[in-house]
Amino acid sequence: MSSVNSDAAQDPEPGPGPAPGASSSSGRPGRARQVLRALARLVAAAALAWDAYLHAHLAARYDAVSGGIGQGDLFRIEAGLAALAALLVLVWRRVPGDLFAWLVSAGGLALLLVYRYVDVGTLGPVPNMYEPHWFTDKRLAVVAQAVAVLATIFLLLTPVRRARRRGAHAAGRKRDRPPD
Repeated sequence: MSSVNSDAAQDPEPGPGPAPGASSSSGRPGRARQVLRALARLVAAAALAWDAYLHAHLAARYDAVSGGIGQGDLFRIEAGLAALAALLVLVWRRVPGDLFAWLVSAGGLALLLVYRYVDVGTLGPVPNMYEPHWFTDKRLAVVAQAVAVLATIFLLLTPVRRARRRGAHAAGRKRDRPPD
């Protein structure tokens, strides 16, 4: 009888839940992961908002460059898409919104770099936007888009796993119920 009691004293039952900050068995991320994801959302949204501001600010400067569709109009479209992406990342907080934000930021960054280093020429209604010079607003746009790309990659690679409520509650009730 004493060996049974000593075994019970040495091997206590685990507590009702995981340690603070650890992942639970239902798949919900720990507190640290939630904080990192929230921070990544804020960083991505801020970078996209800054990108939107820069493109809206620069649009009038490029209205003279046209070839069917004006470069200023393309800058306004980029500003609108970046603003929408920032809003989706902050408010909707779902994978499709994060993917849209990544596409906007990665696409904008790719186009900016291509038109900086390659003289593509006119492509149908799109004017020749080759501009081999770096200036402050262009550098700021590159940084904003690169930061948004990295933050949205983090969001896409660390999706939130949502627990099935019914199963998690049923398991919790069964465990907390005293034996019959």
